[in-house]
This record gives sequence, structure tokens and C-alpha cells, in this order.
Amino acid sequence: MTDRSKLPYRPCAGAALFNAEGKVLIGRRKPRTGNPAESFEWQMPQGGIDEGEDARQAAIRELHEETNVRSIAILAEAPDWYSYDLPPEAVGGGWTTRYRGQTQKWFAFRFTGPDSEIDVLKPAGGKHRAEFEAWRWEDLETLPGLIVPFKRGVYDQVVAAFRHLVA
Repeated sequence: MTDRSKLPYRPCAGAALFNAEGKVLIGRRKPRTGNPAESFEWQMPQGGIDEGEDARQAAIRELHEETNVRSIAILAEAPDWYSYDLPPEAVGGGWTTRYRGQTQKWFAFRFTGPDSEIDVLKPAGGKHRAEFEAWRWEDLETLPGLIVPFKRGVYDQVVAAFRHLVA
């Protein structure tokens, strides 16, 4: 059995997308088990940083790949990288066997387009696999209570980093 504490963190970028009312876009993850009752996890768009890719560009790419959104303006960058460890029950295949968790760089963007631009079911006209089954705008302060427990510490830090954007 691998000592997971000795594994590195997977580099990742996240996007907090604010609308004109100061609410943040969140998506409900698609169930991984086929049982919708097991996986109603809300989160902001985020994903891995490709080799040689800048963290901000990765956040922009992930935002588009998961939501179809292109109409954005940069607002802020979180001052630090935030990390979480995967609990044993979340370890499956793919990257979860090579990394202990993720270390994430977060960026805040202003959404400058219409809500009709958002398409989580067929991002980029279906070019990208849907990761969310629904989306909504939510108050920044409520996000830590909507995320899976092992990511709550990261979301607390993201909320603290971007709280000043919601006046």
C-alpha cells in the first residue's frame, strides 16, 4: 500500500466567476456512480494545469471547458496556493492514484456576457465532456457549505481571498 502522504499534489487552477450582482457561478457535479443521490456536489469550475501552462490560462481554459464561458474580465488572483488531501474513499483511478490531492491557484473573473452563454451540458457546443449537470449563481459566503467536506478548507480560503470583491 502506498503512503499517500509522500505523494505530490496535483497542480490545479480554479475560477470564481462573479456576475454583476456579485454572485458566483457554481455547478453541480455529475454523479460518478450513476446514483444521483450519492453525488450532489456543488463547486466552482477548476481543473488540472497542463504541462507548461500558466495557472491563469489554465483557469480560463477550465472555465470554458466546463461552462462554455468566454466573456470574462480578470478581477483578482488569490495570494497563495491552497491544498487539500483526498480522503481514502475518494481515491479511484487516474490522477487520484498518483497524487495525494490538489494544490490550487484561484482567480476571480467578472462575467461580462449574458447568462445564455453558460452551457454546462454541452460546453463548446459539445466539444468538451460535461462535468456539471446544473448551474446557478450563489453568494460567495455560502460556498464552503455546498462543497464536499474535504475541500471546505480550500473554499474557506478562496472566500477570504475574494471577499473584498463583494461589496
